Amino acid sequence: MKENDSGLKHRDLTKKIIGIFYEVYNELGHGFLESVYETAFEMALVSSGVPVLRQIEVPVWFRGKKIGDFTADMLVDKRVLLELKAGQALSKAHEAQLLNYLRATRIEVGILFNFGLKPEFKRMAFDNSRKLQATHPGLLESLLSVDAGANSVE
Repeated sequence: MKENDSGLKHRDLTKKIIGIFYEVYNELGHGFLESVYETAFEMALVSSGVPVLRQIEVPVWFRGKKIGDFTADMLVDKRVLLELKAGQALSKAHEAQLLNYLRATRIEVGILFNFGLKPEFKRMAFDNSRKLQATHPGLLESLLSVDAGANSVE
């Protein structure tokens, strides 16, 4: 993955995503369901020229066997996972959820957003070099091969 001068992976993309988050929050405020924010966020990202996939099913593997799936809220430009919340505040459990999503995929950067009483976000990274070498081929490929047209706003 390419790093910017600051050393942050996908710095320009994450900066753009965070700016769009604040645009959505400022327009809608707080109090809606997470699904409302997800739809609005997707629309705003796509209208800004950023490709988005929503509700991505990602398999979870244990000892070489698929044991389940999780659903990631959004994948932006096939590089940044987004997890959205609409609660009072972000918690350590929310952070652990996003970290597990990053650990289960070859995606290295994720952002946790909360559309609560006050807007919050937490950017997280988990380098692929730190992840266990997967014994399940094609995990990233299956995640990224989802037809973008089926999951994005046109």
